[in-house]
Amino acid sequence: MRRLLGILLALTTATMACFGQTNAPGKVRELSLQDCIELTLKHNLDLKIDRYNPEIQLYTLQGAYGAYDPNLSLSGQHDHRENGATFANNQIIPASKTDDNAFNSSINGKLPWGTTYTLSGRVADTYGSQGGFPFENTAGGVSITGTQPLLKNFLIDESVLAIRVAKNRLRYSDQTLKQQIMVKITALEQAYYDLIYNRENVLVQEKAVELAERLVAENRKKLEVGTLAPLDLQSAEAQAASSRAAVILARSQRDTQERVVKQIISEEYSGWAFVELVPTGTLTAQPPIVNLQDSWSKGLSQRPELVQAKLDIEQSGIQLKYDRNQLFPELDIFGTYGYNGTGKEYSDYFYDVQQQNRPFYSYGGSITIPLTRTTTRNTYRSDKAKLQQNLLALKNLEQTIMIAIDNDIGTVRANFDQVHATRTAREYQESALDAEQKKLESGKSTTYTVLQVQRDLTAARGSEIQALDNYNKSLSQLSLDDGSTLERLGIKFEVK
Repeated sequence: MRRLLGILLALTTATMACFGQTNAPGKVRELSLQDCIELTLKHNLDLKIDRYNPEIQLYTLQGAYGAYDPNLSLSGQHDHRENGATFANNQIIPASKTDDNAFNSSINGKLPWGTTYTLSGRVADTYGSQGGFPFENTAGGVSITGTQPLLKNFLIDESVLAIRVAKNRLRYSDQTLKQQIMVKITALEQAYYDLIYNRENVLVQEKAVELAERLVAENRKKLEVGTLAPLDLQSAEAQAASSRAAVILARSQRDTQERVVKQIISEEYSGWAFVELVPTGTLTAQPPIVNLQDSWSKGLSQRPELVQAKLDIEQSGIQLKYDRNQLFPELDIFGTYGYNGTGKEYSDYFYDVQQQNRPFYSYGGSITIPLTRTTTRNTYRSDKAKLQQNLLALKNLEQTIMIAIDNDIGTVRANFDQVHATRTAREYQESALDAEQKKLESGKSTTYTVLQVQRDLTAARGSEIQALDNYNKSLSQLSLDDGSTLERLGIKFEVK
């Protein structure tokens, strides 16, 4: 038995030595929770990735306005024709040679209320000879043509639909970013509390080692004077070895939790790998101030997912309005107005146009009635059903949020009671150990009993700090579920 204990002690000592070597102390960085929040908002890679989504959606919205960009068209053409002398209608048509230089330009586009327009200009210069006599003539005109839908595509068409949906999705992406920030900050907050717990747990386990080693030393003295059996010393030594192993495990868990926090607050892990994080915060348990109705009110107005669900309903409404418009027949009015000009030279043509003395115009209307609307009608019915589905999804989400908040408040209250219960238990175990050690000194107790009380005290201390950790994390979870995380922590959310 003594040999086995010796081997266990040797392995424990070696393991602790190796543990100390692989975790050689480097820089120490003290961080408050607020420090960690600022680092997370600035450096967290997930949030950096998510911040691009509103920017991408903004470009999508700006691109949708491109439907109203005018198009400029310019063209030029030269034609050459030669005809020999011919005889027709008892007349001789002399030979001719003709050259044409024609130039056309236009600007066309669409307006938000569905109007399409075209501004056009044309001029052609014709010159040549016929029967040996030269000639030259310039003709052309400028005009504006417009078409206005009165039923289908009036005030809402594919372009308007795309813009309204893009605006809706931009606000949706803003809420997605807000939600991701809230989730990430909550994860940080809970990881920070867990790190405090793990560091406190190391101290608890180290205190257990101190108690165990003190009992070993006292038992060894008693064994030397013959007042203690060897088995009692061996039991104390086994407890001490077990306590050292618990310290190794606690330190490993602490270091693992440090890495969790580092991953959240950093974008370059290599710069933090050898930095020891020391939280300046503590695990406290102030009486909770919670109100179910207030939390419900916050959750049903501030939760980003709820805002997104309402935006989905708004998008369905936009789509439904467009679908309803597409059921109408196409009733359009159109018109053209312009001026012609002619002359021997370009200047004559421009003069005629400038004087506006040769106007022309036309106007009219058209109607197109589909004999069947199978696709359009079923698209409308499908989107109408989707709107009803989104309304039910909103109601379901509201109920889910209310239940989650109700559960959170129950958990907060239970965890607060647990803190007091574990604190009382720890105080009792401390008193019990003190009393049991005094009884051992007077010969009225046994080493086994003291070891059992020591183990109970260590468990009670661990339970107390675990309860404090759970209580603080439950407050954080309640803030996430009622949508008040950013408000509670003083974080302003703005999307520029």
